[in-house]
Parts: sequence; structure tokens; C-alpha cells
Amino acid sequence: MPADQLNVEYVFQVIYECLRGGCHAGSNGAAQFSSLIAQIWLWIIIIGYALSVLALIVIVYSLIRLFELRKREEEYYGTLLLAPDSGKESNSRWTHIEALAGSQNASDWRTAIIEADILLDDMLTRQGYEGASVGEKLKSVERSDFETLSDAWEAHKVRNQIAHEGSAFDLSESLARRTLAHYEAVFREFEML
Repeated sequence: MPADQLNVEYVFQVIYECLRGGCHAGSNGAAQFSSLIAQIWLWIIIIGYALSVLALIVIVYSLIRLFELRKREEEYYGTLLLAPDSGKESNSRWTHIEALAGSQNASDWRTAIIEADILLDDMLTRQGYEGASVGEKLKSVERSDFETLSDAWEAHKVRNQIAHEGSAFDLSESLARRTLAHYEAVFREFEML
């Protein structure tokens, strides 16, 4: 082998043998050095295991506390608190709906019916009925709890026709007034007007 090349494999082999205690130098210093390295390595292993166990304890403790916190948050935030309804907001919304209904434009009548249905959805939500849509909420209503349930269904059916057919739905003034009268009956039952 040329003098300018280094045999890396041989160097690592010599270091490995010295660390295992088999240095061929024959001196007591090499044996002490390898013993010192072995003790340091043993302490590194012991400290590593101790830190691993400590980290595992911290992780388990943190997870337990996190689940407790989530449970408390669910109890605290899970209950929906509603402010008492003064009726002023719904009265102003109903006034706006009536203004749209008084127009001579069929587009305004459609808008009035859609906004009345939104108001019905808000009212059903405040009453505690659940569902993704007004139809689902109306399905969950007990007939004994809701005297004007048939009015709500009739009005909602017209709203659905408007929503699905758009301007192609022939909405007469009398149908618009009758539909809004159904909504008004529902809102009066629940003292929103």
C-alpha cells in the first residue's frame, strides 16, 4: 500500500479493539483508558434510560391532564347559553319582511319569503330543535308543542319551491301573502311579533 493512503478500516479496527480492552501496546495506560471509556459509556446508557423513563412519565402525565382539560371544556362550552330575546331584532326583521311583501315586485316577494324562512329557522333553533335544515327541525317537532306546525310546513314548502325553481316559479301576490300569513301565525304563537 502506498504511504500517502490511509487505511480507514484498519484505524477503526484498532480503536474498536482498544475500547474492548485488547490493545496490543502492552501498557497499563491503554487498559485504563479503555476501562474509563467503558465506564463513561455505561453512565451515558444509564442517564439515557433515566431520561427516557422521565420523558415517558411526563408524556403520560401531560396526556392525562389534557384529557381532563378537554372534559372540563366540553362541560363548560357544551352548554349553549342564549341571551333572553327582547323581540326587537325579530320585530325589525319582520318589519323589513313586510316592507318587501308590500312591494309590487315578485322578486321582493321571493326575498320576503326566504327571509321569513330564515327567521323561522332562528326561532326553531332558539326553541331547541336540532337539524341541519328547517325541514329537519320541523320533522322533530311534536304536534302538541306547536299548534301552527301545519302553517310552518305550508310556508316552508313554498320557500323550497322558490329556492329550487328560482324565477321560474310563478309566485302570485296572493300566494306570497298567504305564505307570509302562515309565517306570521307561527311567529305570533311563539310571541315573536
